Amino acid sequence: MHGMNRNSIDDAADHFSWRSLNSVTPFLWEYRGRVLIALLSLVLSKLAFVGVPLLIKEIIDHLEKVQADTLLVAPVALVLLYGLLRLLASLFNELRDAVFARVRYHAMRRLSTQVLQHLHKLSLGFHLERQTGGISRDLDRGARSASTILNYLVFNIIPTGVEFLLIAAIFLTLYDVTFFLVVAGAILVYFIFTFAVTEWRMDFRHRMNRLDSEANNMAFDSLINYETVKYFGNEDLETNRYDDTLKKWEQWGVKTQTSMSLLNFGQSAIIGLAVTLVMWYAVQGFVEQRMQISDLVLVTTLMIQVFIPLGFLGIVYRQVKYTLADMQRLFDLLQQIPDVQVVADDRDIQLDGGEIRFENVDFSYQPERRILQQVSFTVGAGEKVAIVGHSGAGKSTLSRLLYRFYDVTAGDILIDNQSISKVTQESLRRAIGIVPQDTVLFNDTIYYNISYGRPDASREEVVRAADMAHIRGFIESLPKDWDTVVGERGLKLSGGEKQRVAIARAILKQPVILIFDEATSSLDSKTEQAIQETLREVAQHHTTLIIAHRLSTVVDADRILVMEQGRIVEQGRHQQLLRENGIYADMWELQQREEEEQEAES
Repeated sequence: MHGMNRNSIDDAADHFSWRSLNSVTPFLWEYRGRVLIALLSLVLSKLAFVGVPLLIKEIIDHLEKVQADTLLVAPVALVLLYGLLRLLASLFNELRDAVFARVRYHAMRRLSTQVLQHLHKLSLGFHLERQTGGISRDLDRGARSASTILNYLVFNIIPTGVEFLLIAAIFLTLYDVTFFLVVAGAILVYFIFTFAVTEWRMDFRHRMNRLDSEANNMAFDSLINYETVKYFGNEDLETNRYDDTLKKWEQWGVKTQTSMSLLNFGQSAIIGLAVTLVMWYAVQGFVEQRMQISDLVLVTTLMIQVFIPLGFLGIVYRQVKYTLADMQRLFDLLQQIPDVQVVADDRDIQLDGGEIRFENVDFSYQPERRILQQVSFTVGAGEKVAIVGHSGAGKSTLSRLLYRFYDVTAGDILIDNQSISKVTQESLRRAIGIVPQDTVLFNDTIYYNISYGRPDASREEVVRAADMAHIRGFIESLPKDWDTVVGERGLKLSGGEKQRVAIARAILKQPVILIFDEATSSLDSKTEQAIQETLREVAQHHTTLIIAHRLSTVVDADRILVMEQGRIVEQGRHQQLLRENGIYADMWELQQREEEEQEAES
């Protein structure tokens, strides 16, 4: 996971787990009224539930004392009261569940939304290193775990605590302190044993979770790269890598289950011993006539009522620890800090033509490898400037910096004399439209993908943007026209069709600044010429920055900047740069020769 290695996560398990538990409390506070009603219902339910064995004792005592002719008076009333208490216990129990449902599902919704929102706020550096499959699994497990934690708190942990307090009060009030000491001692030993063994077993769960996420990521990665797998015939390699990870997951899973069996047996032994001791003291009290049959029944019933949920509480504690472990990775994501920080007094950018100015910009992804060095240039409002250079010269980095996916190491970038580090990222990105080299589309309709440029646009505006991108005719020739689903990442469309969708999307956005980032470099010559004509039309009324490898696509630019090893080494118009007979002229001659050879071959 970005910014934190896995060993450090495991070592800090407890710290992060309990912090994760604290992170759930805001969801409870948001619906504190419902939580209060649920807790009140819980207490009333337990009072009714614990009142049932006391009532049974009263019925038995009364039956021993009354005469036959009065048998149908008080006992019948007590039996009816018994039925009422059982009914009330069930009613308050179900009321608690119904009232708390809103809290539980709202917490799941809010947490899932909060994480997705946070992931979108994280910088590009994080997303370039992320593992999509692993994050998907962490998000799913974490949201479900939040619901599980809340359920355990309200339906298991708190009810058991309330019930134990009520039963302890009965033992201390009605019977010898020995009964209370035995029960309290057994519960203490039970908790110490459960906590100790569960903590020992938590490492198994952490390893299982990590391997589960790794395996899931491998599966996602191999399916996303389905064509590459097929190209090289590496289906067995992908399956074996996946299976090797699952084999390790299986081993830790077996250890988890066998250690759970040890824990279950130990818990059962403690409960069995405690019940035996209490029953021994109760029987001894009856023999010595210090207790009656009704007392024996009451003690037995109370023991059942306290130890059955206690048995579940052991399981609950384990599950709470597991769900906290599941939540841990989710809350680690929420702790990630974006590389690009928001300044407190950020204001929306004020546009006046869209002039772009780079002032002595230095940038490096890692300190030891500088990408840009002292880059300075200006793109005037409405001007079309091209940036060319060999691969690795730093051309595409300029567009990422202009979008503020990264902050510059030194220098500044300004739009209409406003530093982009001093304006809101939302307003900055609204001002810029981009047609990238690799257009990735959503697995949705063509209409949705074009309207994504401005979701509130009318249908007429979407159709007009498609017209300007010269793709409307193609769309309306399809069997489902605008409702055609493009497939994952737009795989059902050709490269040229995807580029036209990207152009229509950028047009619909109505930006002041347009960036074409090697938008035609992966297309064939005929498609490239058609798209280039479209780009020229689109660029006429915008400040345009063209990042290109193929020089034939930028000969009509107002100015061409030539980059070499992160610096601007030449600039001017096409003919001027050819006359200078420098790097641009060499690149032009080389590309012309390559095109002539390709034509000769074809």
